[in-house]
Amino acid sequence: MQTVSNPPRVVVAGAGFGGMQAAQSLAQSGAEVLLIDRHNYNTFVPLLYQVAAAQIAPESIAYPLRTVLRRAPRTRFLMATVQSIDFAHQVVETDDQVIPYDYLVLATGSQTQFLGVPGAVEHAFPLRTLAQATALRNHILQQFEQATRERDPQRRQQLLTFVIVGGGPTGVEMAGTLVELKRAVRRDYPGLSWQEMQIILVQSGDNLLVNLPDRLGRYTTRKLRQLGVKVHFKTRVSRVTEQTVEFQDGSVLPAETVVWAAGLEAAMPAATASLATARKGKLWVRPTLQLIDYDTVYAIGDLAQAEQNGKPLTGVAPEALQQGVAVACNIRRQLRGKAPTAFSYLNKGRLAIIGGYAGVGKVGPVLLTGFLPWLMWLSVHLVYLPGVWNRLAVLLNWLHGYSRGDRAIRVILPAPGIANPMSAGAQGDRPWLLTKSTSHF
Repeated sequence: MQTVSNPPRVVVAGAGFGGMQAAQSLAQSGAEVLLIDRHNYNTFVPLLYQVAAAQIAPESIAYPLRTVLRRAPRTRFLMATVQSIDFAHQVVETDDQVIPYDYLVLATGSQTQFLGVPGAVEHAFPLRTLAQATALRNHILQQFEQATRERDPQRRQQLLTFVIVGGGPTGVEMAGTLVELKRAVRRDYPGLSWQEMQIILVQSGDNLLVNLPDRLGRYTTRKLRQLGVKVHFKTRVSRVTEQTVEFQDGSVLPAETVVWAAGLEAAMPAATASLATARKGKLWVRPTLQLIDYDTVYAIGDLAQAEQNGKPLTGVAPEALQQGVAVACNIRRQLRGKAPTAFSYLNKGRLAIIGGYAGVGKVGPVLLTGFLPWLMWLSVHLVYLPGVWNRLAVLLNWLHGYSRGDRAIRVILPAPGIANPMSAGAQGDRPWLLTKSTSHF
């Protein structure tokens, strides 16, 4: 009697852009594919700031992973937290089981980097997960409600002061959307003096959007300042408390809202072996995206230190998506006894949205500013957003918000609890203590 051998198993740890794409691309490979994530949905991270600013609903940027894999043969999803990886025995340990693998794709993403600033973990608001975005939205709306009852003008200004730490895309986007939110809610709070509201963006360097040409960063600064945002360069935070932000120059700013957008670091599960790492804990990979010491293990997305033409890739979503496809192709090649090929990223351009119907972008050698890159940014993100109904919901919210200058999602609701608070991140983020809101996760 002829024995039937089991198909090789590919385990994909993490269901962000890269991990979800890798699992989908492996569906017809003949291997058994298992996608593991602590949540049963994929989060469209680029639009989290719009959830935080009451522009779109949280569920409109979350897409069920089982729906994604519904028509993928030999592909399963497991809702679990990866606790550790034993490379020698080729097993992945989750909260309640041990899973063997023949090939492993590490796509656990990144987590907020607090840079060792005292009080930042406890009192600043990161923006990497749906829970965090919803918590920040609740907090911002609560600040408005408290300000309407506050008679002390200094205390009221403290409630209406919003400090954003970090001048990358998230910081810029958050600053711009807070300006738009301020304009949208003025009619709801006629008793407030909106001149008291301060939006302050602090950046440790001397320009914004450092991954784009300097000219675009300077344009972004001018535009934000025109919108009323106070932009401070070469400014570092030394401490965050419940009611203040302290800076390295000794100054103290009364503020109850600090949005932390100062950087990310790799979110790597515990491992039995020491791996070669680069800055921010990223894993060094070969040009093929395989780990340096393991032929059957790949790392992609924010977790991987990948280079092209001698320069590191920046970790944006299009890179992760293309890496997911490339890893699937390489595993298919290995299954056929062929050698993996080097990954080559096709850069289609970079866009960033500022607010006030303005954006910036670089497409090939062409630099774009103003309305056109703003519209392109919206269009690109609408195309990449998973799910027809999600796209429709976001599009309707945008049409309503941008045409009427309004924000429809302004209900302060407690979010569902999380059974295990130590795994509160959607795609590998660290646990975060919510201390500024009555909503608990």
